Amino acid sequence: MDAGNTITVASFAIVVVLLAAASSLAAAAAVPAVYVLGDSLADVGNNNHLLTLLKADFPHNGIDYPGKKATGRFSNGKNFPDFLAENLGLATSPPYLAISSSSNANYVNGVNFASGGAGVFNSTNKDQCISFDKQIEYYSKVQASLVQSLGEAQAASHLAKSLFAITIGSNDIIGYVRSSAAAKATNPPQQFVDALIQSLTGQLQRLYDLGARKLVFLGTGPVGCCPSLRELSAARDCSGEANEASALYNAATASLLHGMGERHADLRYAVFDSSAALLRYIEQPAAYGFAEARAACCGLGDMNAKIGCTPVSFYCANRTGYVFWDFYHPTEATARKLTGVAFDGSPPLVFPMNIRQLTAM
Repeated sequence: MDAGNTITVASFAIVVVLLAAASSLAAAAAVPAVYVLGDSLADVGNNNHLLTLLKADFPHNGIDYPGKKATGRFSNGKNFPDFLAENLGLATSPPYLAISSSSNANYVNGVNFASGGAGVFNSTNKDQCISFDKQIEYYSKVQASLVQSLGEAQAASHLAKSLFAITIGSNDIIGYVRSSAAAKATNPPQQFVDALIQSLTGQLQRLYDLGARKLVFLGTGPVGCCPSLRELSAARDCSGEANEASALYNAATASLLHGMGERHADLRYAVFDSSAALLRYIEQPAAYGFAEARAACCGLGDMNAKIGCTPVSFYCANRTGYVFWDFYHPTEATARKLTGVAFDGSPPLVFPMNIRQLTAM
């Protein structure tokens, strides 16, 4: 390669980097903050402040996080809110319980309310997490604080431009699948999902009433394929029952949001079908850079799925090659890939628009 070509290639690389930086800055300008609600897939440390068994503030969690320390994320490293913030050119929104007691708490840069174990139903992992209703209650306090500090008009404008990222429902489905046959006989899957959607309808409407105008909703993944539920099958197959409930729930949430969009002209949303997206990695791991899509990286017992990731658990050396970190949660590598699809993907995986398009509106 001659000098002229070298300069051309170098210049092209610089242009690509500058364009990427400009894109992130534009997204950040359009979205001043991210407010996160949900479960362990989005918890960045709230459960550290609870008296609960549902914690991840110990090794080997965080082994690949900057500083190699456990942060309360149910992951070997970063999770969805981290990568969402990175794509937007923003800092990760801090856990609400870590800042709410401060007299000068700053909520204008975003807040994370997500709590490991949370579900749509208040009864899901009751007294072990911050329920979704409680998270919305905490958000209402943040909204009131913003009105007090910014004024009503400016607070409304700020929240309308901000992104509200929600991932909820997996724990409800796992609890349902693990319930007794007798309980499920009186509460078939469609009836169970209908009850979930009835609760979710009121919860999302309350968020809208409190100023949320740009929603990112992550559907439940193929929960039947997580190592913990696979391990229940003699053949170590995915639980069809769990995946069916997840598919019903995801379709119903998409319909719910479509209806909300028709009723509220100023509501914009993106639905990410994380079930379909993650199934691609599980069914064709090599095509997406993975070596292991069934067993957990960290845990104990068959498939590392009998006991979760604790300081005495075994963990894999090649974490980027595993789809699952522990018996329920994805690795950092999986979360990074999924967030990329949600941010820049297209229907049917993310619809009616992706996150980048949502932020530009």
